[in-house]
Amino acid sequence: MSLKKSAIRQLAGETAVYGMSTILARVLNFLLVPLYTRILTDQAAYGVVAEFMAYIAVLQVVLVMGLETGSFRYASLAGQKNDKAGAARVFSTSLTTVTLLAGLFFAVVVMLREPIAGKLGYAEFPQSIIYVAGILLLDSITAILFARLRYEHKAFRFAVFKTIKICCELGFNLLFFLWAPRYLSANPEAFLGRFITAVPDYNYVLFSIFLSCIVALLLFLPDLLKRSSFILDRKLWPKLMMYSLPLMIAGLPGILNDFSDRLLFRFLIPGDVSWRAQMGIYQAGIKLAVLINLFIQMFRYAAEPFFFGQSAEKEAPRTYARVLDIFTAICMLVYLGILLYMDLFELILGENYREGIVVVPVMALAYVLLGIYFNISIWFKLSGKTGNAVLITSAGLAVTLLVNLLFMPRYGYMAAAWGHLASYLSMTVLCALMGRKHYPIPYNWLKIGFYLVAGVGLYLFSLMFAHLSMIPKLAVNTGIILVYLAIWAGMEGFYGKLRKILQQR
Repeated sequence: MSLKKSAIRQLAGETAVYGMSTILARVLNFLLVPLYTRILTDQAAYGVVAEFMAYIAVLQVVLVMGLETGSFRYASLAGQKNDKAGAARVFSTSLTTVTLLAGLFFAVVVMLREPIAGKLGYAEFPQSIIYVAGILLLDSITAILFARLRYEHKAFRFAVFKTIKICCELGFNLLFFLWAPRYLSANPEAFLGRFITAVPDYNYVLFSIFLSCIVALLLFLPDLLKRSSFILDRKLWPKLMMYSLPLMIAGLPGILNDFSDRLLFRFLIPGDVSWRAQMGIYQAGIKLAVLINLFIQMFRYAAEPFFFGQSAEKEAPRTYARVLDIFTAICMLVYLGILLYMDLFELILGENYREGIVVVPVMALAYVLLGIYFNISIWFKLSGKTGNAVLITSAGLAVTLLVNLLFMPRYGYMAAAWGHLASYLSMTVLCALMGRKHYPIPYNWLKIGFYLVAGVGLYLFSLMFAHLSMIPKLAVNTGIILVYLAIWAGMEGFYGKLRKILQQR
């Protein structure tokens, strides 16, 4: 076996391990939705969870400072010289830097927790600010520790630690939501009552995540106790930061594009409407649309090593084009599967949140476009013109902000959903146009467009039968999915191939 093939197989195997732990996290996170939306009957409480998670997502990018990637870069340079001690110093320098910054951030937030909580409208629960700051501190530290495991190719250990953290988060949620209210009501002086109340609220979620982050850090404790864990290399540090900080800045438009709508609810929803309730309903609706994102995420883990592995082949551009055809067709099948069986999927949500399913058709299509964007973005990854990613995601962020600023005050969370669709569409178009110039790939846009139109068209057609009761409606919608499969088979030339086989017999 050649070295090249061996390396690609190793990459593919590690990708599968990393991918499974990430997908497990998404699946378990999805499984918590029925719990949250049934016990947190106040939509605003779930909206608060969404708001805090948006803060965490954005601030963590800042606190890690791009040092995950920076560590890979300089540790790899040291590794090429067989300098294991040098590689270790890279990670210890990164770990020390992140720990100091995140620790300072945590200390300042804890000291100012009451004014911060009051400013955000949570004066009665300042402990929630501590939980958020604690999550950011611990997640930032473990981000570097997990990066070191990836550099050392310890994929199995990485997956085990991630899985333990995920299962702990699930377990703490179940414990608090299903057991704690009764226990605290019967024992009002209990120690647990210092952290959460007897009435379930958003702090149950935040405290569960915080505790799971503590568990994750404890898993790394043997590594942290080593003397070399917190050594700061003063000569390396400026180079490391000069390389990493631009990566952090480049990553901000992307994360803001995903979460800026949650941050804008507070400011753009009219005062006579509860913006927290609006965001809670919106967040619940998005969770159903995320079902399609699970498929896209699984595809991404398999596709990235495949795309890079094929790059040296002469037929690589045609292969990439063919992959996009199949990907789009499958995405639209999943799209129809979610929407045409929405009467079943909506049962996942508590009754107070089911009005949010109106965002699912829009968000699901937005995720399909995001998946297409991922496929066609291979051109700047292969050509080395990764700076274009910042331009494209910044353009997408500008579209998101514009749509939300113009329409959210009037249309609420529906504007947020359409903002994502418009943003991902603009990113896809811009990426495709730029790719034609720098790395031409013969995508069959007519065929791709046909799959998109066919899927959306069949969904709109299904609305003619929305008045039917559940069983007849599901029967009709199953027939519509069979029609789509027949169309797909026709587009792929299946009937011609079948005819030839029958004629040969």
